[in-house]
Amino acid sequence: MRAFTPAPADLSALLLGGVGIGSALTADPRVPLISATGSTRMGRAVGTAVAARFGRSLLELGGNAAMIVTPSADIGLAIRAIAFGATGTAGQRCTTLRRLIVHEAVHDRVTTALRRAYASLRVGDPREPGVHVGPLIDRGASELMAAALAEAQAAGGQLFGGERLPRPGYYVQPALVEMPAQTELVTRETFAPILYVLTYRDFNEALRLLQNVPQGLSSSILTSDLREAEIFLSARGSDCGIANVNMGTSGAEIGGAFGGEKETGGGRESGSDSWKAYMRRQTQTINFGAGLPLAQGVGFELQ
Repeated sequence: MRAFTPAPADLSALLLGGVGIGSALTADPRVPLISATGSTRMGRAVGTAVAARFGRSLLELGGNAAMIVTPSADIGLAIRAIAFGATGTAGQRCTTLRRLIVHEAVHDRVTTALRRAYASLRVGDPREPGVHVGPLIDRGASELMAAALAEAQAAGGQLFGGERLPRPGYYVQPALVEMPAQTELVTRETFAPILYVLTYRDFNEALRLLQNVPQGLSSSILTSDLREAEIFLSARGSDCGIANVNMGTSGAEIGGAFGGEKETGGGRESGSDSWKAYMRRQTQTINFGAGLPLAQGVGFELQ
C-alpha cells in the first residue's frame, strides 16, 4: 500500500481567543481569503477590513428564517417541522425558524397544536435521553431573550412560554409570540428560541412578510398547492439562499450550497462549486509557434 506524503507543518492551526485574533487575521495580507461565520455586525467589520487590503472574504452571517403555512398544508407535518426548526439547538443556529407566517384559515388550528407541542418539550441537559432543548450559551443570551420578549409584549404580542427555568445554567422554555404585525423587533435576529407568529390572508402578503427583513438565509413553505410552491421557488418568491418546500428551515443538506443573500453576506459553503471560492484564478496561454499571436486578431507589424 502506498504511503501518503506527510502533510506540511502548520497546514492547519486552531487559534482560540477574542476579537484581537480575528482582527489580526483580517488585516494580514498573508491571508488571501477570510471565511467568516457569525453575526451581520461581525461580517461588516470583517468585510470592510479585508476589502481595505484587496483581500477576499466569504461571509455567512445572520438569519431570520420564515415559514409560510398555507391552507392546504399538512398540519401534522408542519407542527413537527416548526417545533424542531424553532426550538432545536435552543434557537441558537443561523437557520433557526424565527418567523411563522400562517394563513388565517388555519391559524387557530396551527397555534393550538403548537402550544400543545411546546408544552410537551423537555428542556434540560442535551446529553440525557429524551431531552429536546438544551441551554442558552450564557447569561447575555438569556438577558437578550428576556428583553426581546418584554419588547414583544409591549408591542401587543401574546406570549406563551419563555420562562427561565430554576436550575443551574441558562435554561429557558421556548417561546411562542403571536404578533399583531411584523414590527422592527421581528425583523431583528434574536439568537434564542423565540418564534414570532404572524397571520396572512393573501399569498402575496405572505411573500412580502417573508421578504421584508434585512436577512436572507433560509425559508420554507408548507403547501399542497403546486402553484404556490412554484411561485415560492421563483424570482417572485423567497429571496433567501435556501428555499424549502414541505420541510423546515434548519439544517445544512450535504451537497447543497449553504449561505444566503442580503445581510446574510452572499457567501456559500458546501455545494458542488464552493471550492472555487478558496482557489486562485489564473488564465494561462502557451504559444508553440514562431509568430506572435495577439488578442482579438490585432495586427502589429514592425518595419
